[in-house]
Amino acid sequence: MDQHENTGITRRSFLAVTAGLTSLAGIALPRGTCAAGTRGYTTIIDLSLCDGCRDRQLPACVAACRDINLARMPEPVNPIPVPYPRRIIEDWSQKKDVTDRLTPYNLIFVEKAEVTWKGQRRTLFIPRRCMHCDNPACATICPFSANHKYEDGAVVINRHLCLGGAKCRTVCPWSIPQRQSGVGIYLHLLPTLAGNGVLFKCDLCHDLLARGETPGCIAACPRGALLIGERDQIYQEARRRAAAMDGYIYGERENGGTATLYVSPVPFEKLNEVIPKGPGLPHLGPATRRMEETDLAGKFALIGAPLIGIIAGLAGALVPRADGRDKRKGE
Repeated sequence: MDQHENTGITRRSFLAVTAGLTSLAGIALPRGTCAAGTRGYTTIIDLSLCDGCRDRQLPACVAACRDINLARMPEPVNPIPVPYPRRIIEDWSQKKDVTDRLTPYNLIFVEKAEVTWKGQRRTLFIPRRCMHCDNPACATICPFSANHKYEDGAVVINRHLCLGGAKCRTVCPWSIPQRQSGVGIYLHLLPTLAGNGVLFKCDLCHDLLARGETPGCIAACPRGALLIGERDQIYQEARRRAAAMDGYIYGERENGGTATLYVSPVPFEKLNEVIPKGPGLPHLGPATRRMEETDLAGKFALIGAPLIGIIAGLAGALVPRADGRDKRKGE
C-alpha cells in the first residue's frame, strides 16, 4: 500500500477542507464546536483511588488505550518532508514505547506526585489525558473543522482533515495534542508548505461511546478510579466525593469547564508544584481559555498566514485528484 493512501483522503475530505477555507474568507471562524453547556458525558478521575497499578508493567488505563489506538495509527512516509521555513519535524514513530508522557502514540499516562499535606507524606498517582473542555478553543480555532466537540462530551480530532498546523496545541491551556509529522492530508497538498502532519490526542473512545460502550481506560481500571456518566450526575458525584474527603476538584471551572473532573484529597496547587512540566507533560495549575485573550489580529496571525501556502496547494495539487486517487499509481 502506498503510504499516502493510509490517510483516507477522499472527495469528502477535500470538500471539508475547502469549506474551512471558504469560512475564513470572511474572517469568520468555522463552526467546529457545539455550544457550551452540552450535557453529554463527563468523567471523574479519583486520585484517592488510583494506585498507579504498581503491580503491573503498565497502568491498566495506559495499556488499554494503547491496545485500542496503536494498531490504527498510520506510519509516516519515509523520508518525512522537511517543512519550510521552520524545518521542524516531530517524529515519534521510532519511540512508540514511550509511556511516561503524552505522544501521538501514547494518549494517556500516569504520573506520580509525592507531597506533604496536613503533616503527612502523601503519594498520589494522576492519570493525564485530554480534558475534553466544554467550549474548547482547539475546536474553535481549527480552520478546517478537523477538531470537533460532540454532544456526547468528546473533543475529537479528525485525522483525515487535520493538516498538523498545531494551532490547537497552541491554544490548549495544557498543550495536550501531540503532532506526528509525515502523515495526513498535507502530503497531498504541498508537503513542505501546507502543514506538518496530524495532531493526536485522547478522543474519549468516541467510537465506543457511539455504540453505547465504555471508553477503554475507564473499563480497564481495576480500582474504579475512573468513572463516566451523564454530566449533571457526575458533577454531583465529584462534589460529593470531594466533600467526603475534605478534598478538591480540578476541571469544574478550568478553561470554562471540562468533561474531565479530577477529585483529590490534596490541593491541586500542591500537586502542580511537584509534577514535571514540559512537552507532553500537562500542568495542574490555573487554566484560562486562551481564545478569549486573543484579539482578532492575533486570531488571524494564528490561522490566516499559513493558509497562503495551503490555498496555493489546493489550486495546484489537490484539485486534480479530488477523488482521492493517487495518479502516480495510474488509478
